[in-house]
Amino acid sequence: MTTDRIEINPRVMMGKPVIRGTRIPVELLLRKISEGATEDDLLDAYPRLQREDLRAAIAYAADTLAHEETVFLSQEGEEIVITRHGKE
Repeated sequence: MTTDRIEINPRVMMGKPVIRGTRIPVELLLRKISEGATEDDLLDAYPRLQREDLRAAIAYAADTLAHEETVFLSQEGEEIVITRHGKE
């Protein structure tokens, strides 16, 4: 589930999704946004980023959640939750 702006490469940041051509993880950008950073804040802090990269990071996160599968299992009164990500 990559886009032309997001890449997953096991040799870059241990395979975490990053902005293509950088070592900037999608997770970092999402955390900064959740902490109140604006697009302009991020563009100033990371000059190689473009606005489209930020939108791609948010879209990637939304797509990942959209394809999340949660399976509930019960074992002798205990509930076990297994969450899988990605397409099958």
